[in-house]
Amino acid sequence: MRGLADTVSRLSALNRARGASLPDAGDGRLAPLDLSGSNPGALDAFAFVPAGLEPGAPLVVVLHGCTQNAAGYDRGSGWSRLAERYGFALLFPEQRRANNPNLCFNWFSPSDARRGSGEALSIRQMVAQMVKLHRLDEARIFVTGLSAGGAMTSVMLAAYPEVFAGGAVIAGLPFATANNVPEALDRMRGQGGPANDKLAGLVTRASDHRGPWPTLSVWHGTSDATVDVVNADVIVDQWRALHRLGEGSGRVDVVDGYPREVWIDASGREVIEKYEISGMGHGTPLDPRGSEECGTAGPYMLDARICSTSHIARFWGITGAHIGHSAVRAEPEARARSSPVPDAVPTQTGVGKVIEDALRAAGLMR
Repeated sequence: MRGLADTVSRLSALNRARGASLPDAGDGRLAPLDLSGSNPGALDAFAFVPAGLEPGAPLVVVLHGCTQNAAGYDRGSGWSRLAERYGFALLFPEQRRANNPNLCFNWFSPSDARRGSGEALSIRQMVAQMVKLHRLDEARIFVTGLSAGGAMTSVMLAAYPEVFAGGAVIAGLPFATANNVPEALDRMRGQGGPANDKLAGLVTRASDHRGPWPTLSVWHGTSDATVDVVNADVIVDQWRALHRLGEGSGRVDVVDGYPREVWIDASGREVIEKYEISGMGHGTPLDPRGSEECGTAGPYMLDARICSTSHIARFWGITGAHIGHSAVRAEPEARARSSPVPDAVPTQTGVGKVIEDALRAAGLMR
């Protein structure tokens, strides 16, 4: 059972991370988006549209992680340079400190992480505005994010599956497995949550959509001490059931020296992929020294000698076919995982005040 001291210690570490990684000013490539919707989540937004972009181009929505902002995440990840090269538009929703002092998207808050309300609805409105303003292809809209942005990516794919052709979750969490701060902390540690056979139902209950479902790319470092790597498997399990992918539906490739598990539907299309980056901590894997000049290393933007940005775009089919793959073996049987009951939350007045103070200091409670 997680003790009070452990909880407070972890919250304090999150608060220290806020001071260690202030938002990056970026390199001036993004332009503010003057929002036309009601914006119930009170978010800001920035965009990148390459000069002379033709009508019918794809749109990629990019969600930054905690302590980050839109401009800094773009500079680190290299998304706008890729968009300029291949001709697609970018939308960068951005969190405000008034909503979360650590600039985390509130992926664990039911009022922000469901269809038709809060931050999720704000992002949906931004997507509609971008499509209309730049005459983009409604059949080629994608979403990706890191950490809290990765968890919010799971939210957007589940809440609005008819909007997105695909998504990519980097060091994130599955949809609707946490509905408050204590549950969020447990899930980040890889503890608790619904049983495997309940995961897909969380998504099907989020909207009236019944398919086809978005494709999904999942990335996680095996040494991530902030969001346990077990979450990558849970995300895959949640969406594998939706795509009705049974035994024998996948394989393992090697890409830039790392294993890539991929699951294939009945038509032969790759619909889910998962990269576990050996020895990498919490962040977005990049390759600043590679031939594609992918990204800039910094806090939570990690030089792993593999460019997640370009591989994700290839998986979605907006920059060309996959390269550098070599099949090595058939997909192994999924590892069994236990689903313990979440720890009880102390309710004593004094203890509750300590926890609430720590939660606010960490930016996990308003």
